[in-house]
Amino acid sequence: MKDHKKIKESVKEKYASIAKSTDNCCCCSNKETDYSAFNENYSEVNGYFKDADLNLGCGLPTEHASIKKGDAVLDLGSGAGNDCFIAREIVGDDGKVVGLDFTDEMINKANKNLQSSSYKNMEFVKGDIENIPLKENSFNVVISNCVLNLVPDKEKAFSEIHRTLKKGGHFCVSDIVLKGDLPEEIRNTAMLYAGCVSGALQKEEYLNIIKEKGFKNIEIKKERQLQVPDKIFLEYISEEELNRFKALGTGIFSITVLGEK
Repeated sequence: MKDHKKIKESVKEKYASIAKSTDNCCCCSNKETDYSAFNENYSEVNGYFKDADLNLGCGLPTEHASIKKGDAVLDLGSGAGNDCFIAREIVGDDGKVVGLDFTDEMINKANKNLQSSSYKNMEFVKGDIENIPLKENSFNVVISNCVLNLVPDKEKAFSEIHRTLKKGGHFCVSDIVLKGDLPEEIRNTAMLYAGCVSGALQKEEYLNIIKEKGFKNIEIKKERQLQVPDKIFLEYISEEELNRFKALGTGIFSITVLGEK
């Protein structure tokens, strides 16, 4: 899909709706569909803040991000603040955590959660991942959870990650990638893009972009195959097309990858 404006509006509309909903929604879900297989359980992680967990992730990037006490951490696509609260537990009073999101509704929800805490060194900023409104060389660690697959221009996204990291800093993101091709009908569907599937790149292409943007010591910390229910695909393609798709052996994977500046 080449209409980046349409993609962004679809994503913004979807996640604004999730933020306003009182229901616990999950990444890649709406009222009709459920991609709960993408999620990982946060409830036993230190710093877990239940009201900030909308089940929007596909991994646990903070588990592998090597965040240290006193670090400055940026969370891209921070939503209601789930990963930010986890990171804040690690960095302590001497560190700093900034969450970035481009939906007003998510920023408002995150700030409401922040007001319920006693933290003074965490903030939420509205902004686009392709043009992060923060200074260069500002963060020790950048994290993101099931968000970069929603960004139309991933090269810009990783360029911005590189720009905002301090020298010697690193990123750790959990994201959706593919092995094999999606049917055109799925790849061209904006709603499935907002649901994390059709916006996913081939795994090797994704890793090549990271390398091309100047990162080194790139390492996949965790990888697992995801199972998307047939009923979701059948909203966009026929049963015959679905059977052909399955025969191709395409895999949808969650990976948690780390790279150093």
